[in-house]
Amino acid sequence: MSPLPAPSMPSSVAETEALLAAGGYVADRALATTVHLALAMGRPLFLEGEPGTGKTEIAKVLAKGLDRRLVRLQCYDGLDLSAAAYEWNHARQLMAIRLAEAAGEAGSEAGRAALEDGIYDRRFLQERPLLSALSGSPAVLLIDELDRADEPFEAFLLEILADFQLSIPEIGTIRAETPPVVVLTSNRTREVHDAIRRRCLYQWVDYPDAARERAILRSRLPDLPEQLSAQVVAFVQAVRAGDFFKYPGVAETIDWAAALNALDARELEPVLVEETLGALLKYQDDIAKLRGEEAAKLVETARDAATPRPALPF
Repeated sequence: MSPLPAPSMPSSVAETEALLAAGGYVADRALATTVHLALAMGRPLFLEGEPGTGKTEIAKVLAKGLDRRLVRLQCYDGLDLSAAAYEWNHARQLMAIRLAEAAGEAGSEAGRAALEDGIYDRRFLQERPLLSALSGSPAVLLIDELDRADEPFEAFLLEILADFQLSIPEIGTIRAETPPVVVLTSNRTREVHDAIRRRCLYQWVDYPDAARERAILRSRLPDLPEQLSAQVVAFVQAVRAGDFFKYPGVAETIDWAAALNALDARELEPVLVEETLGALLKYQDDIAKLRGEEAAKLVETARDAATPRPALPF
């Protein structure tokens, strides 16, 4: 049986919204439009925003929806070319040299020249994420949290972002037969260089409004009671409007709602909120600030915000 053809790229913004929604990602119109344009134009997509707003998830959903490999490069301080793109397998090269010497193939000048050329063969090349995304089956390349890498590392990416190719001095240029879908993310802990931005389509990904966050919970936790869902979202929205060190992201909203649902909660209660804050907030100072009267006040605010208002008579 021949393999099924890979899904084609969405032909409209509406189809892109549907592709994301099928993967459980509820995107607003602006984000869906930018994702669609990146796919249609074959341009890298640069997503910037606060941690926890769903930037990384977009790459995962695209990989699943387009039936492509997800190749992830997680950036960190000190990341270099050998960890990001490729590295020569020196142990195998040395073994090949010793085998050639044992066979007498390195005894002549011509033999030594052939051996030098042979040890820089593709079979001795160890692929790292950047090279892997250009080779083999079509991929979605996720360059995650680029702002964590050192600024000089960005120069390594320019050739890939512009031409979907990688130049290796010993063997030449490797070009992608099928250019990968490239998604870069940044939490903006530092500014990413303009040279990167110019090669990408850009979108700021913000925390969702209440309606979209309700839709996200409905998609991810379909068995969550509607009243609890409304109160959880209202509570989280109120927390994000407060003075806290680290605001909860969408992932934390989902985790907290799942935790409350696992405890068979039907609505928010101050004691229950305090007992489960570790699923929502990740810093002790924030948790301590939200305990007691502050938690009770926000619960009351959330209940009020989630209560349907009667229609006004005309």
